[in-house]
Amino acid sequence: MANSANSANAVIQTIHARRSTRKYTAEQITEEQLDTLLDAAIWAPSGSDCQTWQFTAIQKEDVLLKINELVKEGLRVWTPNDDYASRAAAIRQNAQKAEYNFYYRAPTLILTSNRPNYENGLADNALALQNVFLTAESVGLGSCYINQLRWTSEYAPLRDYLAELGIPREHVLFGAAAVGHIDTATPTPERKPNTVKKII
Repeated sequence: MANSANSANAVIQTIHARRSTRKYTAEQITEEQLDTLLDAAIWAPSGSDCQTWQFTAIQKEDVLLKINELVKEGLRVWTPNDDYASRAAAIRQNAQKAEYNFYYRAPTLILTSNRPNYENGLADNALALQNVFLTAESVGLGSCYINQLRWTSEYAPLRDYLAELGIPREHVLFGAAAVGHIDTATPTPERKPNTVKKII
């Protein structure tokens, strides 16, 4: 649906260029880049401008590896509650491999959480993550949406550890953004047809 007018628009170019990166270099992003990503997150829209979210950025490798081990444990007992159950067995099996790393070994992981019993939590945090992804693309970084922390959020040892890191135990985990320098670029996928309907 792109047209010549859109091709000159920097925001639209960024939207079209962004890909989910699943292979990163070991180089850490700069503090300035991290601050830029977090600033983009907090400027996302939220229901009634509540801004009740928390964004937790983790770059310490030992902490990330500890979380990875706890996520692997949590996936052993994870039970999907929707049609995604068809993939659960494969995901659990893959997670038991020694080399499994749920955040693709990105040097930075940004977790999003929000207070419980808040109807707009998922929408608010998803909008904030989209800001992170588009900003990452705009400054030459790769990023990827990470679901596993949400899937394993009820696994007590994981929640205990996240609480030690300052993530409120009562918060709902809504996902995370893996961020880093791109090692292998993701090919451009075709857009599926018949996903847009106009009533004009």
